[in-house]
Amino acid sequence: MASSSTFFIQHSYKYDVFLSFSGEDTRKSFVDHLYVALQRQGIHTYKDDESLEKGKKINVELLKSIQDSKFYIIIFSKNYVSSSWCLDELVKIMECQKNPEQIAYPVFYDVEPSEIRKQLGGVGKAFAKHKKKGEVKKWKEVLEEASNLAGWDLRKTDDGHEAKLINKIVEKISVELRFSNLNVDEKLVGMESRINDIVSSLETGAEDVRIIGIKGIAGGGKTTLARAIFDKIHFQFEGKSFVENVREVAKASLSGLQSLQEQVLSNVLNDKRITVGSVHDGKSMMKKMLSGKKVLLILDDVDDIDQMDALAGGVNWLKSGSRIIITTRDEQVLVAYRVMWIHDVSLLSHKEAICLFSRYAFGRDIPIRRYNDLSLKVVHYAAGLPLTIRVLGSFLCGKDELEWKDALNRLKTIPLKETQEKLEISYTGLEDDYKEIFLDVACLLKGWLKDDAIRALESCGFHARNGLRVIEQKSLMTISPYQRLGMHDHIAEIGRNIVRRLHPDEPLRHSRLWIRKEIEDVLANDLVFLNRQNMIGFFEWFGNFVSLVTEATRALATNTFPWGREKNLRSNNILTIGFENMKKLRFLHMVSETHDLFTKVKVGRNFPNALRFLCWQGYPHFCLPRTFQADNLVSLEMPYSRMEQLWEEGEGKVLNNLKFLDFSYSKLKTLDCGLLPNLEKLKLEKCKHLVELHTPIGSLRRLVYLNLSHCHGLDYISFVKQLESLQVLQNLRFLDFSHSYLMILDCGLFPNLEKLNLGKCYYLVNPHTPVGCLRSLVYLNINHCRGFESLSFIKQLESLQVLDLSYLYLSKLPDILPGHYNYSLLELNFSRNDFKELPSSIGNLQNLVCLDLSWCKNLKSLPQSICSLRCLKDFDLESSAIKELPEDLGHIECLELLNLRSTPVKYLPNSICKLKHLKTLLLAYCKVLKKLPENIGLLESLEELSLAFCKIRDVPSSICKLTSLREFNLRYCDQLEKLPEKLGELTCLKKLNVQGTNGSDSEQESFNSNAIDSPGRKTKLWKPIVPKEFMPDVDATYQSLEEVVEMYKLYADKAGFGARSTYTLDPEGTRRNKRNSNFIITNCKELIKFERLHMGTNACKIFEFEEKHNHPIDTKEERWYSKCARRLHYKDKEFIVRSSTSNIGATKAHKLQASLQGGYENVGPKVIDYKNFRRKMGNIIGDKDAQLVVDKINMRKDELPNYKF
Repeated sequence: MASSSTFFIQHSYKYDVFLSFSGEDTRKSFVDHLYVALQRQGIHTYKDDESLEKGKKINVELLKSIQDSKFYIIIFSKNYVSSSWCLDELVKIMECQKNPEQIAYPVFYDVEPSEIRKQLGGVGKAFAKHKKKGEVKKWKEVLEEASNLAGWDLRKTDDGHEAKLINKIVEKISVELRFSNLNVDEKLVGMESRINDIVSSLETGAEDVRIIGIKGIAGGGKTTLARAIFDKIHFQFEGKSFVENVREVAKASLSGLQSLQEQVLSNVLNDKRITVGSVHDGKSMMKKMLSGKKVLLILDDVDDIDQMDALAGGVNWLKSGSRIIITTRDEQVLVAYRVMWIHDVSLLSHKEAICLFSRYAFGRDIPIRRYNDLSLKVVHYAAGLPLTIRVLGSFLCGKDELEWKDALNRLKTIPLKETQEKLEISYTGLEDDYKEIFLDVACLLKGWLKDDAIRALESCGFHARNGLRVIEQKSLMTISPYQRLGMHDHIAEIGRNIVRRLHPDEPLRHSRLWIRKEIEDVLANDLVFLNRQNMIGFFEWFGNFVSLVTEATRALATNTFPWGREKNLRSNNILTIGFENMKKLRFLHMVSETHDLFTKVKVGRNFPNALRFLCWQGYPHFCLPRTFQADNLVSLEMPYSRMEQLWEEGEGKVLNNLKFLDFSYSKLKTLDCGLLPNLEKLKLEKCKHLVELHTPIGSLRRLVYLNLSHCHGLDYISFVKQLESLQVLQNLRFLDFSHSYLMILDCGLFPNLEKLNLGKCYYLVNPHTPVGCLRSLVYLNINHCRGFESLSFIKQLESLQVLDLSYLYLSKLPDILPGHYNYSLLELNFSRNDFKELPSSIGNLQNLVCLDLSWCKNLKSLPQSICSLRCLKDFDLESSAIKELPEDLGHIECLELLNLRSTPVKYLPNSICKLKHLKTLLLAYCKVLKKLPENIGLLESLEELSLAFCKIRDVPSSICKLTSLREFNLRYCDQLEKLPEKLGELTCLKKLNVQGTNGSDSEQESFNSNAIDSPGRKTKLWKPIVPKEFMPDVDATYQSLEEVVEMYKLYADKAGFGARSTYTLDPEGTRRNKRNSNFIITNCKELIKFERLHMGTNACKIFEFEEKHNHPIDTKEERWYSKCARRLHYKDKEFIVRSSTSNIGATKAHKLQASLQGGYENVGPKVIDYKNFRRKMGNIIGDKDAQLVVDKINMRKDELPNYKF
């Protein structure tokens, strides 16, 4: 990577402004008011207050003051030219003004510019008194020069109002000073976009009092960002105050808030004499004295609502147009204060972090080459936190490589003190029970699903829902769009350090253990039993891995470390004894292989009765142990286990406190729900051995969630009859019978159901839906349910939000759409149906967001009413028979995705150009489409446009106005004649694909802007731009590899490359491809690794993720094209056959074909395709051909008696 930095010397001036004026004309009037206004704005101004006699020489100090000023304001008045002192000042000013950094502005107070320029009228008479010819000549020159400068004429400005002119002068100087100071801190990185984001919310031109909140992690750059915004806009306000460290000052003494109130009043009113007697008095003073001023107030690091009340009060304290900006680590402060505009401060990207670190460590924008790898490690450790980057950059500056390595090794065990102290402040402010939850997240729950974490914590007695919310609001934790708990590495390190620091060398006394060696020592030396009376533990078994956590209060933690086979046997014995002796164990979580070894050592045959949460994936026994009382058990999760029943034969222990039961993917055969009177959640997904589910009268009354999907062995007829004998299940909200043999269903048993999944219930016929039932239903999936004779019941579902009617192959759409406006339905899926038209009542779905009509092969037109769906965002018509789109399509103003792939649409209506929010337009395989609308450039938000395999002849030139366009696909548009000349002006374009067009023989690639050089390689390493919510999270856990594949395919689709699901897990648990693939670029730097949690279940956790690629980005359909291009055509096959008859192998045949075609890129099929076809040839040799081979060998034997075969 080549980089250059421009350095310049910026002079530091003593004064911002120098005032040059005639004392007898303006000293006590205009100049005095101007001086006060400049000083009030914080502009350091020089005004000579000496009363000098006419003709006296200017002194040396005054000349130096002129030289040390950046701006000059020359107030020309009638007597200005009569003073030789003023004229000598002017000579010096005009001399300094030749420096580009120093600027002079004339103000014509009571004279015309022409009078000064030519010394006319009264100015001429006053100037005529000077007699020294040498000086007069010089003065005339500077008077003419100064009068030609841009400035202000009082008589022609705002009808001669001096106050308005002074405001304009102050504003002009403020703007100039702001621009001149923009580069003062050259080490700031990535500020512009962050500043603009917040300034857009401020809307300084709006006449209201607006409060903006900036929240985020400590050390994340909130104060720096607020200061930069303050410097940029403060000149627009009549008063301003930047109050730093509000939390620290307010809590430092009893008068802390009073001193802050004094600071605000002094800054805004520019009066340092103000004193405040009490906080109450301060509020009254601020309300009274600030109400007439347009104020900019920055309150930095606020952590209490009382601080807000004392310093900002209400919006009625300030004049309209005022702005208040608050930075805080605690979002609740902003919520409680009713702040409407809240911005999360974003951490630095990798590119920004490298740049910031390099500026502190090397004084340049990129690392020195020999420190490149070490710099990447530092940046990786900092994880985007500006504070850590600055501290480490300054600390490592000037040190050699050995010192760098030593510092990095130290950070592995000892966190950075300065970062730790700042981050721990938020932890200190938590209540005691919330502190325990925070430590649990830091040591264990990072990466867990939010609902799973809440269930685990609540089982142990915590108020987890509020606790996690408070921790999130304190910026100590995040929750991803996938509802997983996230935590910055430094914050997690703080939590772990808090647990260890009181007894760093005594792991037994730690509330949680996670360091492998310490856990091993605790188990090996029987230390675990010394504290058994106070211990709560957490075990986890990953095949050949185990981890243990001990604690004196309530908490969870885990880690893994390898064991050899001999240690394995020993650890199992220790584990067994440990269970037997942990009388107060509350929480147990294990993941194990269903291996005979566990049964032999009787692992898990003794559970402490104090257990409240028991989760054991792969539990090796067929039932719970007889000695286990389980009276305190709240959650029992045994997925992927060998359990066939809950208790041994004859046992019937009632679990009164059990609320959550999960036997998914287990070998469960029977379950008596009568033993679970307070059960709320029952998950039996894919219990294929389940035969009987006994539900006696009075059971399942509290049931909220029931999942029986894929339970193919269950006698559903008997089960449904049992349900009918029960009282109505009033509390049931979620019911899943998908992929089952369910034949009958009475929905009247579940009047308050919210989600019902009947997908692929092929045998279900006409469920009973009494009038008035399912009024609360928001989700209904009946795809593939072709046994329904009537769907009219759907019309009664008033609260329905998601409806899936795909794969029903309906020849006529039933009367299910409301005849009046419906505001509840959000998603509607009609995919794979055979109806020919949509009713006009589709327009009544006013809040519909997603509409899927893909693969409706008989649907040829759309009703005009569909254009009234103003909230529609995703509209999928792929592979339908639509020929024409409604002319008013542009009225669907919220539309973001329009998929018309493989449709016979002839043209796009011109109104489509009105879709200002459209981001994705897919037109691939629209082979009848001949042209695009001329004004397509009006689609200002369009990011992806695909025209692959279309027959268009030209592309409108207006397409060059699509400033947001990132991907433009014209692959195999073989009738395309040319591209617009200004296509290169699309600065956001990352990918332009013109492969297969007349004007290009190869694909044109535009690499991602995050690409970085890789020395010694011909390609570029690049990092795709992917929204944060789609990024794989290190330490995230997944129940199955299928879940991982879905997650990774979604990421890959957003990143622009293909993801394969053909993989294995090696002994270390790393993902490996089963075979090399020609679709995957070899030696790609992209890497994702998982730790294996359980061989039998494929449960796993991400432990490494590297996001660098060295190949072109690709889209989903382009990957499909790549596969198509590799298909062997007849000529290829003929060439391979002829080559084989000439004893030419597949590899050499491929090389020969490449030389004949002019390069490998023109061949299409790869070497592996040639080899595969050659191998198939061997399989289709008939008996006759084989016999020919044998005959030839025998002939050879006859010719050569010594020949053997």
